[in-house]
Amino acid sequence: MSEEDMARRMSLLSRGSTLVSEEELTQLTRIVPSLTGGSLRSRLRALIQSLRRQIEEQEILKEFVALEHMKPLDGCRVGNAPENREKNRYRDILPYDATRVPLGVNRGYINASYIRMHIGGKEHFYISTQGPLPSTVADFWQMVWENKSDVIAMMTKEVELGKVKCHRYWPEPPQDSLDLTEFHLRLDSYQILEYFIIRIIEIINKQTGERRFVKHLQFTTWPDHGTPRLIQHLVKFIRYMGKVHQTGPITAHCSAGIGRSGVLLCIDILLSCIEKDLCFNIKQTVKELRHQRFGMVQTKDQYLFCYEVVLDVLQNIEAMESQLME
Repeated sequence: MSEEDMARRMSLLSRGSTLVSEEELTQLTRIVPSLTGGSLRSRLRALIQSLRRQIEEQEILKEFVALEHMKPLDGCRVGNAPENREKNRYRDILPYDATRVPLGVNRGYINASYIRMHIGGKEHFYISTQGPLPSTVADFWQMVWENKSDVIAMMTKEVELGKVKCHRYWPEPPQDSLDLTEFHLRLDSYQILEYFIIRIIEIINKQTGERRFVKHLQFTTWPDHGTPRLIQHLVKFIRYMGKVHQTGPITAHCSAGIGRSGVLLCIDILLSCIEKDLCFNIKQTVKELRHQRFGMVQTKDQYLFCYEVVLDVLQNIEAMESQLME
């Protein structure tokens, strides 16, 4: 599908509902660290200065180079099997066998990885996966259903710079529905914001008749080879993602399922640490992500962006606290 075709289709979506206001999204970005921690609040100024220094002196680049030398902790035998090769969007980006997401009782293959991170006694649970191919759309929805995932975070457009990054796997006007072998999908409602689209999709299991709703959140202002221009747009997206998530893992994907998806998960984890007033380590967070899926946070610019987001959030907290003290 060309970018012109995509633009025409987006014009059909111009109606939409109001599922969340910009004011509500702005309110979600006002992160107030827990009073029970004390770790962050007591050293906020020093932490901000340290992050600025690391960025200015390019220490971040050295950290990223060190991460690039990490050796894989597991093999990718299932993803490399001849019968599964056509299910991979990119032949060199495969899930580790230990963390891959199995499909059905026969443990079928999809290019997707479980990601588990423990923050302050709570487990953050995700699936990081590639953008579906035409041949893997049914597998994708089987994965979402079997894992009871109620939020999908899509971090790419279907087409970028003339290249297909993800096959459209969801229903959109004018049809509003999509029929698969095992499931029927119906677009219940949607809202188009300046920087992301919210779609509420009803999934109907054709065998059992069971119905579920999934929140499909598509961030639309992230260039494939770069980072978002406005940090607050991504922070709003992530905070809204957390607000509407209730069951199962959050399913995140871009095109390969490691770059923008890795940044999304990394920042979500770091924001949780900040809100709970816990110590955090960006390098260690990325390292733990990479232990579970190859190449998470793919480029040095994406790695630097994680630091820039954290710095921006901390500076906003400092500004809010200064206002309260006046």
